[in-house]
Amino acid sequence: MKLAEVLADGFGRVQEVVHEAVKDLSAEQLTERPGPGANTIAWLVWHLTRVQDDHVADLMGTEQIWTSGGWLDRFELPFPAADIGYGHRPEDVEAVRVDSADLLTGYYDAVHEATTAWAAGLDEAALDRIVDDAWDPPVTLGVRLVSVLSDDLQHAGQAAFVRGLVLRAT
Repeated sequence: MKLAEVLADGFGRVQEVVHEAVKDLSAEQLTERPGPGANTIAWLVWHLTRVQDDHVADLMGTEQIWTSGGWLDRFELPFPAADIGYGHRPEDVEAVRVDSADLLTGYYDAVHEATTAWAAGLDEAALDRIVDDAWDPPVTLGVRLVSVLSDDLQHAGQAAFVRGLVLRAT
């Protein structure tokens, strides 16, 4: 497999889990908490998408889809435009409300499309490029992409788990 194919497969798996986690759920189910202080499906999917959008846009040197694609305005959340959900408190999780799963999947799909289109042009040599020298050792493009995939898959899996709990309760 070529690098672009590996990345397309990895991010494609995230996309599949995101779509399955929110499929046919109501706005109430998307924001249901399975326990006190727990994350909701809406917050988990919004957050994983924000992380991917933020990190990949930085790698590409472009504006985030969140702002350039008008998603900030569509979501109407009470957070600064740069907020990706890191360090959110339970009341912040509660503030992520959506009218339908289409808003979540629409934003994820837009970020997915930008990510995979950009990744299609990468070659193996690009993976060694230092993208963040604030760490020791400095973070390479390859490490950053694996980090984004890992974070996304963990949160998508959490959303799928919460889906099971929400559906069991109904």
